[in-house]
Amino acid sequence: MAKTMSGQKIVTPTAESLAASAMEVQGKGLPPVEKWNPPFCGNIDMRIARDGTWFYMGTPIGRAPLVRLFSTIIRRDGDDYFLVTPVEKVGITVDDAPFVAIDFNQRGADLVFETNVGDTVVAGPDAPIRVVRDAKSGEPSPYVLVRRNLEALIDRKSFYRLVDIGEIADVDGADWFGVRSQGAFFPIIPAAELDA
Repeated sequence: MAKTMSGQKIVTPTAESLAASAMEVQGKGLPPVEKWNPPFCGNIDMRIARDGTWFYMGTPIGRAPLVRLFSTIIRRDGDDYFLVTPVEKVGITVDDAPFVAIDFNQRGADLVFETNVGDTVVAGPDAPIRVVRDAKSGEPSPYVLVRRNLEALIDRKSFYRLVDIGEIADVDGADWFGVRSQGAFFPIIPAAELDA
């Protein structure tokens, strides 16, 4: 339990209280968490693993509707992640990205991704794909922007499928291998490294 500057006690919410608050604000679309500025109530023992599994107090949250509900109230401020309702804001741990892109389909020239929490997003200028390579191993970690400043890690099978449909294009005077969607080209690796 913490106190505000006025001495008012703030009780750190539980998963149950957050779920109840989140259910109250559910409408047809996503709640406008970026517009809410509730008091920070501390951190909660909730973690999203790199594979997209949500944990509460060290135990996986096995109810998909509950995970989906929590996923609608997640917000990223700087490098930190929070669950936010109109009355509370709690910090959570995210190992990599808050979502995982578990599949994609080609719809014409567009790439439509589906996440582990049921979001769909069309990659494009407003939802770019980016690839980060590990400095030591060179292992790629591909991401697609899902909403606001929240990304999904593209799972391995989907990434291999992207590589299968990739092409080479000029990016600032250099040839890159990558993919296209909504008329935008997203570089994956320098073309010169393909044969290396």
